[in-house]
Amino acid sequence: MQRKHSSFYFFDESSLSVVAGGASALDRKALNIHGLDEAESFLRSYGYNINNPQDLERLWYFHRRALVLMSEKLLINLDKMPNELKTKAALGDIRNVLIYASQSENSNLQRWACAILRCMHVFVHAETDLFSSFSEEIQKQILTPFEHSVKQEDRLQLRSFQKEGHPGIDLVDFQTKPFKHSSSTVIKLLAKPDALAVKVFDKVGIRFVTKSIFDSFQVIRFLVEENLISYPQIMPDQSSNNMYPVEEFLAVCEKLRSKHKEDHKHSSDKIDRLLMKKIHDNQGAFLGLFRKDNPYSSQDFKYIKFICRQLIKIESKTGGKPFSFFYPFEVQIMNDSAYKKIQSGESEHSAYKNRQVKAAVKRLFPE
Repeated sequence: MQRKHSSFYFFDESSLSVVAGGASALDRKALNIHGLDEAESFLRSYGYNINNPQDLERLWYFHRRALVLMSEKLLINLDKMPNELKTKAALGDIRNVLIYASQSENSNLQRWACAILRCMHVFVHAETDLFSSFSEEIQKQILTPFEHSVKQEDRLQLRSFQKEGHPGIDLVDFQTKPFKHSSSTVIKLLAKPDALAVKVFDKVGIRFVTKSIFDSFQVIRFLVEENLISYPQIMPDQSSNNMYPVEEFLAVCEKLRSKHKEDHKHSSDKIDRLLMKKIHDNQGAFLGLFRKDNPYSSQDFKYIKFICRQLIKIESKTGGKPFSFFYPFEVQIMNDSAYKKIQSGESEHSAYKNRQVKAAVKRLFPE
């Protein structure tokens, strides 16, 4: 049972600000738990019964993961951590982390206990989802059709594996991204205050690098026509396109269609010059460009990105009823010049990760 208070007018600020104030539990300064029974009830409502050996071992596992993340990934000096928190033997009871996090604010023990709980909380959600149980089937069912569509000869070409006669599209590169390790996901969730584990949509991903802007749009056409993606399953609020606006692109293509016969095809490079002329004529002022906000990514990273969902079907291994669920995956499309920019300078991936790490550390120790 949660502790009852004698004052009729007492409300716990931390819980109330989360339930009714729109705040994140990660950003609360302290808990309000002052005994082992209260801590046990709190954990039970959270989803873990410490009298269940498997649940208890799972909590200790997340405690270990939190310390490893802080030390190895976030490069936090654990020498400054109070000894009471460093090991299972020192803590004695996992519930003590909650009690220490409820001590007077800004004490060293309380600060570190809160930091550990923040990490544990995000690990719980990052590693307790459908992907953790069905990662192999999810990756196989999403990635295999894309991989079968790419044929490598002298250079990479995207080709249909279902229908003969589809024109190939030259690719500079094609990459399938293995799932994000949970430590990477945890850092991302810590770094972005509005991020939730259920909103991490890029555990599985595909990237196409093309020679031109026109080829990038050809890739989209291919994906739709060959049913590699189902565009009604795209999540609109997760899309980005700061490469070239759709309406302006269609206007240029319509102009070319009206002026030339179907068998008169410009090269992709020449079409790109016409597209860039359109930008010049508009003085670069295109209203159709948009990008999902990401404070840790350089604006030089110009691409088309969307999150699509695929119905994953799981057959029962025991002869029971099969079941299915939708799972998201990310598709990135960019031309070669944009891809080269993200390999160096401000857009370099390591710089992006460093910005995330700094933000994550600040989230753990806000003071």
